[in-house]
Amino acid sequence: MESINDVKWLHTEHMYAVAQKKWLYIYDSNGIELHCIRTFNDVLRMQFLPYHFLLATASATGFLQYLDVSVGKEVAAISTKTGRLDVMCQNPHNAVVHLGHPNGTVTLWSPNQKEALVKMLCHQGGVRSVAVDKTGTYMITSGMDKKMKVFDVRAFKPLRSYFLPAGASCLSLSQRGLLSAATGDIVQVYRDVWSTPVTKPYMAHRVRGLVWGLHFCPFEDVLGVGHGEGFTSMLVPGAGEPNFDGLDANPYRSAKQRQEWEVKALLEKIQPELITLDPTELAQVDRTTFEQRHRDRVEALGFDPLAKERFVPKFKKKGRSSAGGVERRKKQVAHEDQRVSSYFQGSRQRRPLR
Repeated sequence: MESINDVKWLHTEHMYAVAQKKWLYIYDSNGIELHCIRTFNDVLRMQFLPYHFLLATASATGFLQYLDVSVGKEVAAISTKTGRLDVMCQNPHNAVVHLGHPNGTVTLWSPNQKEALVKMLCHQGGVRSVAVDKTGTYMITSGMDKKMKVFDVRAFKPLRSYFLPAGASCLSLSQRGLLSAATGDIVQVYRDVWSTPVTKPYMAHRVRGLVWGLHFCPFEDVLGVGHGEGFTSMLVPGAGEPNFDGLDANPYRSAKQRQEWEVKALLEKIQPELITLDPTELAQVDRTTFEQRHRDRVEALGFDPLAKERFVPKFKKKGRSSAGGVERRKKQVAHEDQRVSSYFQGSRQRRPLR
């Protein structure tokens, strides 16, 4: 007998989180209450980060909180100082949380920092919905100014702007890049909104009552629509990804495979400290710091420990130390050093990064 603001599945289909009127609850697949987390109160929106085992929550008091569901510990609690947080989505590429605000801005957050990573002014009115594609390249927003805009997240620049007569209250992106937008009681589906200008929708359907939420089913051509009169399943050809990765998400796995996957996922859990805007930076070497440390070491020792000594040929008797013989030995040693260095460089390029 309580109002429910949001529901999110956790790492398996046997547990889900429910943001109720006052606190956050965790239930199992049979509807039995497992946990009541009272430190997460007035939660309006939730997002689950599957590779980090983090449940991100946005509350009516303006707090963004992260819960590690593997150990039941609160990782971070950030005061955004932007008021009520009722628009939220995640970037599947780098696990950065996007929040929409009534002043028309969209902010990007990480549990490592108390301030927003990026602040973008997207609309002249309040932001109603935000969606990010699975590659983390494009972000689609809709606002109170009845506009739907497409942004390039890499450069934080707008690419396209569309005018909708009634404005889009809900947005959802499929695995193949189809965009569904709800305007009142009409659900419209668009194709290729970021590559080419779109003049008409790919599909349209009218439901009974105002639309409150919609979401594409993964690996299926189905769009689920929740409205004022109940729930509607809408078939959208070409929405789901037909070629799934069985090691990442296998929709046909057995109970034994699910147990093994859960253990491996816990062992390979990514720490919250690694959530950044550009995840490729984690595999790079800070050459400036390395060179500075090398210079400091040379100054302390008085010589370069990494410098290679110059090859000096030994003097051989019985006429074998002629000028031509010495030059031949120098070229032979230099050629061998070049072969060894080129071999190691090629092996580093062929070796996959782990």
